Amino acid sequence: MSDPVISSVRNPRVQEAARLRDRRHRARQGRIFIDGVREISRAADAGVRIVEAFVCPTLWRDEPTRDLVGRIERSGATVTHVTPHVYEKLAFGERAEGLLCVAQTPRTTLDDLVLPTNPLVAVVEGCEKPGNLGAVIRSADGAGLSAVLVGDTRVDLFNPNAIRASLGTIFSMPLAAAPSGQIKDWLADRGMRLFAARVDGSIDYTAADFTGPTAIVLGSEVAGLSDAWRDRQVTAIRLPMRGVADSLNVSAAAAALFYEAQRQRQPRPQGQSASEGL
Repeated sequence: MSDPVISSVRNPRVQEAARLRDRRHRARQGRIFIDGVREISRAADAGVRIVEAFVCPTLWRDEPTRDLVGRIERSGATVTHVTPHVYEKLAFGERAEGLLCVAQTPRTTLDDLVLPTNPLVAVVEGCEKPGNLGAVIRSADGAGLSAVLVGDTRVDLFNPNAIRASLGTIFSMPLAAAPSGQIKDWLADRGMRLFAARVDGSIDYTAADFTGPTAIVLGSEVAGLSDAWRDRQVTAIRLPMRGVADSLNVSAAAAALFYEAQRQRQPRPQGQSASEGL
């Protein structure tokens, strides 16, 4: 006998899952909502505990989706079948891939974070838009950063927009959130050099030395960085602006800085400096 299919949006399980669109309910339940086959797959790969999957097989586009659902079911999660109408009410945005998941919120404390030798870390302070945070994490993943630290956050790290903008890399990237002062002290205790991106930075970003243990600090597009990042411990760097705008979108600035840092870290012929060849 096949599993019963939920056809009413008033079903208690459907309503409980739908509430996870709201940040307060995510915090209250200790759960998050993941929409998208790619994002769910990356969450599963990262060991995120999936509690329940809502599936609509008529919307599945390929065999990998079926395989992923089987994997989720074998993990012990509840698999709930819903009609296309119910799925549409649950889905975040206009995606229709036939698979949505409720998962346990991953831990994001500094105490859980272990850095490798010679780490390259991003710090994002006061980010107002989940999509920007997700895009920064995606760039950090692409550039191979060691971790992303989120200071004085104004957004929920696992907002569905942040998950989607990161392409699910938010689950595989080592991530921690804490007050900015605590993050700064944590980095200083580990001998990290701190570089803060500012429009009034004292040196060009290509002149900075990112080859040692490094943290690149980025602020919000509205307020910039707080005074926590204005002292002798922090080197202010700038990205040159050739047009009329005075700054880049935070995710664009992040990508430029991350890849420059990794460029400098590549093995070089003996005697060649990191700035040569620019």
